[in-house]
Amino acid sequence: MEDRNTNHPPPRKGRGAPSNAVSQRFNLQDREVDGDWLDERNMIGDDPLKLRTTVTTEFPKSIINYNKSPDLPFDRSINAYRGCEHGCIYCYARPTHAYHDLSPGLDFESKLFAKPNAAELLRQTLAKPNYQPANLAIGTNTDPYQPIEKRFRITRQILEVMLETLHPVVITTKSNRVVDDIDLLVRLAVQQLTAVTISVTTLDPGTARLLEPRAPSPPRRLEAVRKLSEAGIYVHVNIAPVVPGITDHEIDAIVAAAADCGAKSTSFIPMRLPHEVAPLFEQWLESHYPDRKSKVMSIVRQMRGGKRNDAEFHSRMRGQGPWAELIRTRLAIASRKAGLNRTKIDLRTDLFRRPPMAGSQMELF
Repeated sequence: MEDRNTNHPPPRKGRGAPSNAVSQRFNLQDREVDGDWLDERNMIGDDPLKLRTTVTTEFPKSIINYNKSPDLPFDRSINAYRGCEHGCIYCYARPTHAYHDLSPGLDFESKLFAKPNAAELLRQTLAKPNYQPANLAIGTNTDPYQPIEKRFRITRQILEVMLETLHPVVITTKSNRVVDDIDLLVRLAVQQLTAVTISVTTLDPGTARLLEPRAPSPPRRLEAVRKLSEAGIYVHVNIAPVVPGITDHEIDAIVAAAADCGAKSTSFIPMRLPHEVAPLFEQWLESHYPDRKSKVMSIVRQMRGGKRNDAEFHSRMRGQGPWAELIRTRLAIASRKAGLNRTKIDLRTDLFRRPPMAGSQMELF
């Protein structure tokens, strides 16, 4: 049954994207449901069947991604998974699924890919004579602690390589599952080799369920901040993204909660809507906040130079204009009052020890 106010079906319970349209950037063919097949519909009513999450294993030939972006505090990263079951409607990584003939909508959050040979590839890379250590970021594209990590444990295997080689690593997640690896993180932290960034978008459980339907609740994330901090691990809280007209009023409260739980620093990223994320987000607004859609999108355009997205270096992560400056000032004042941002993440690279290459004589000892 179609929503009378839009041309899109109503959102599925427990999922973020309101649709599953195929990207038009690569001239892919639109999908059509063959109504003659009973497995496409419930026997009672006309609602789609419950959407199941599937995971496909893939075995890439390399695992570290390098970048030269002046906006990022690292030049290399690892993503153990493609797609993310958290289903955050605003996720800037959604368009990557289009490269694989899949939809950035529901496919992105239900058709996932895992790289079980990630740790092996990483060890091979670190063993190369010309490799030079620098902060390695985990979770820059999709969450390393999304639900399937419990089954595959790829992130944990990567951390074991980091500990073996004494290599600096920074984790970004919005999941309290990061605490499952606190034993490894503590050992890394003692040697100043790790820091964890936890994303907190809102403190309101209802808003979180709509924005991030399968991500752990805000209280669980804050509890993870507390546990990691108490264990001596540097924790940074990133308010990412700030959704104007929906979550921007919570900045002060989020900063205060982060400080109370032991976080050392905070930052923010204004919402980005690249490629297919923009129409998906507008559909989401029509479904959940139809009365605010015009206001929200107006502010987004003001922060993005009159467009729905700004891909330019320097401004894409900071935004521009009065609204972005207001958010920046508000965060700075709240952080100063809470005693945050007095220290920065500063990890060591001088402890790095290169692992033996496969088949080398060192493996005999």
